[in-house]
Amino acid sequence: MDLSARGLVRGEDGRVRPVWASLDELQREYYDFEWGAPVRSEQGIYERLCLEGFQSGLSWATVLRKRPAFREVFAGFDPDAVAAFDEEVVEALMADARIIRNRRKITAAINNAQATVALRGDGGLAELVWGFVPAEHARPESAKSVQSTSPESVAMAKALKTAGFRFVGPTTCYALMQALGMVDDRIVGASPLIRG
Repeated sequence: MDLSARGLVRGEDGRVRPVWASLDELQREYYDFEWGAPVRSEQGIYERLCLEGFQSGLSWATVLRKRPAFREVFAGFDPDAVAAFDEEVVEALMADARIIRNRRKITAAINNAQATVALRGDGGLAELVWGFVPAEHARPESAKSVQSTSPESVAMAKALKTAGFRFVGPTTCYALMQALGMVDDRIVGASPLIRG
């Protein structure tokens, strides 16, 4: 199967990426250095969970372009700081054109910070999320065979909702699993993650 049939393209740098990761420099760098790199810190997982929630219904490129502003206004995604956000902060965030201004997503991020803090007594967010790594996972043969959900992402979404999280459906949880390196969904034939 040739690269295009797999949904892959070879960049000018010789690296092979899926089409979505070859559209601009920001997405190339994210794919090459971040997407699929294991993240186990509470803050790192919380940030990615928030960003996946904000991405819902939008392009990932939009989120990447706005990520520096998100990090600024969400206190570096420090769960303790975000958990203390009040309605005044919500209104300020709704007025900030640098981020995705969706009240439900903003309040979900605050709610999820509170849920993250509350989970610490039960092992924490990292333990909960990483408990859903699939026993087996085959890399996709083409872009068309990349999953959008899995039994594990369905179970993770249910567990997160039970723990008080919002905006955490099975598709969002599967994207989180990809971003955190819980599953390796680099299409067969794509260049590997560049590890720093």
